[in-house]
Amino acid sequence: MKKYNSIGYFQDFRKCIPSYQLIAIFLIYPFPVLIIFARFMIFDRLTYRISFFLVMVLSFSVLLNSCGEPPEEIVVENLPEVNQKLFIDLDSIEIAGTIATLDKKFTRLQKKSGFNGTVLYAEKGKVIFKKAYGWRNARYKRDSLQTTDAFQLASVSKMFTAYAIMILKNNGKLDYDEDIRTYLPDFPYEDVTCRLLMTHRAGLPRYMSLAHDKWKNKKIPMDNDDMMDLFIQYPTDRYFKPNSGFHYCNTNYAVLANVVEAVSCENFEDFVATNIFKPLGMNDSFVFNMRGDSALSLYIKEGVPGFYHRGWRLREMENEYLNGVMGDKGIYTSVEDLYKFDQSLDHFTLLPDSVLQEAFTPGSKKYWKRKNNYGFGWRLKDGMDSTAYHFGWWKGFRTFYIRDMKYQKTLIVLTNKDRGPGSNNFWNIIKSDTLQLGTYSRVP
Repeated sequence: MKKYNSIGYFQDFRKCIPSYQLIAIFLIYPFPVLIIFARFMIFDRLTYRISFFLVMVLSFSVLLNSCGEPPEEIVVENLPEVNQKLFIDLDSIEIAGTIATLDKKFTRLQKKSGFNGTVLYAEKGKVIFKKAYGWRNARYKRDSLQTTDAFQLASVSKMFTAYAIMILKNNGKLDYDEDIRTYLPDFPYEDVTCRLLMTHRAGLPRYMSLAHDKWKNKKIPMDNDDMMDLFIQYPTDRYFKPNSGFHYCNTNYAVLANVVEAVSCENFEDFVATNIFKPLGMNDSFVFNMRGDSALSLYIKEGVPGFYHRGWRLREMENEYLNGVMGDKGIYTSVEDLYKFDQSLDHFTLLPDSVLQEAFTPGSKKYWKRKNNYGFGWRLKDGMDSTAYHFGWWKGFRTFYIRDMKYQKTLIVLTNKDRGPGSNNFWNIIKSDTLQLGTYSRVP
């Protein structure tokens, strides 16, 4: 009778029985299994079949046992309480150090330079530090500031104006490269586009200089339509032909507000509120305007008042006839609301990435005399990859907003005094070491 060699026996056996079942069989029935393997080594085909049958029976028995009812759940009661202080949250330790450092820095700035305002610093989508320093009434030191208080953003408002234009573009209602006379037929300058306005390459003259000479009654508010009428009535030379240079000019963004109104058929303040503030829950925010006012109020009642120095004394800033022009300034918001806007940019809440990318794309070619570039409402920091920012100054307010997108850092500083610490203090914060936050960190 033909014999099988021992290696052939084992290979055939391995093909029939998975490894985990072999192990289970051996653990439960060690003696029979040893007998079977011993027979594999010495007996013929009949012995192989008998041995294989026994192994299959044993294997089937193991499988039946493994498919039985699960054991009853064991409930352990009266466990000892665990002292949570035994566990160390490394993120909290690192964050606490940053909080102490920032608080010390702004407290020192408050003492040395009279800093009066609110601060918010965030990393990797987490608010690390937010605090208010000083008073709403900076002159008499009354009414402590809160991080929900709304400040005039000054030129930081420009990013919201550009954002409104991007929303209209995304909705298919305008073209960045279309001559704006398509939307504003009476506009007196040709070859000006929304793209050139947003990147400050339109070469338009300054509306504030024109208003200073031609707006006779400074006690009457001037709005965007009045600004347009002045340009039509008093043609003024441009600085250069469109797209042949860069000239930062408030006129560009004031005209963009006119475009928003013409295309959307809504007031600029209503469009921004409906399409930006409300969807993002920016409940502290609004666009200041004097629409319908026939006379200038003495002070602005909405938001935090601004203050300026006269000698060594602070005075509350009076209302200004140019405050009626929107787009280049005029948005009031808090550090908490501005951070909501900041997060919407990271998460593409209102606009897709493909649209937002252009906002952070340089609008001008590199030029050795120009330190930084400009996108759609954002200054772009040269030498700092993916860092965008904007600062503002207007009638008793100074504002600072920096986004380091590479290291996911955000710093927002809003003040209601015309003097205070310089921007170097804030750049030093952005350039400091990035926190090594864990995945499961929890910010206090």
